[in-house]
Amino acid sequence: MSAGGPPPLRLVLGSTSRYRAELLRRLCADFEQRAPGTDEAARAGEAPALRAQRLAVAKAAEAAIGLSDAVVIGSDQVAELDGLILDKPGTAANACAQLAASRGRQLQFHTAVCVLDTRSGRRQVHIDLTRVRFRDLDAAEIARYVEREQPLDCAGSFKCEGLGISLFEQIDSHDPTALIGLPLIALARLLRECGMLLP
Repeated sequence: MSAGGPPPLRLVLGSTSRYRAELLRRLCADFEQRAPGTDEAARAGEAPALRAQRLAVAKAAEAAIGLSDAVVIGSDQVAELDGLILDKPGTAANACAQLAASRGRQLQFHTAVCVLDTRSGRRQVHIDLTRVRFRDLDAAEIARYVEREQPLDCAGSFKCEGLGISLFEQIDSHDPTALIGLPLIALARLLRECGMLLP
């Protein structure tokens, strides 16, 4: 730090996700990760975008407990197919079933990020919408993909940063990082507003 410059920002990622940590490292190498322990159970009648926002806010708030000098990031992503929320598949059979239901159709991904500045109590939230159209995949393609990439912890049952990109006809997005799980364009803006120097 140069003489007279601002003190370094204490940055906390309220997530244990390796995907989100890898994305955040594009902006800042020095941050902490905290497991927020948020109850991610769905609420009856809750719209997908509102669920993503609620969970992002909750994760930031829980990861911020006991901190008075940090900027805390919470994020959540919800995949939607015709109004139906697609949770992380957990098993290869569920992943194959999700991809079979998605073939030739468009999924929407609502990726929310919340930035909570514990120094001031200020909370900022952004929701990014990404639309993904799948190719008309056949059963063999789906099985090969799931076996090779094992996308069992990914909403929608794919990893777009890997082989999953071969499943699509089109991606419509304002920010390509949102689909991976953390919208860096919006996050960079929110962090600058908290005093972080980017780039």
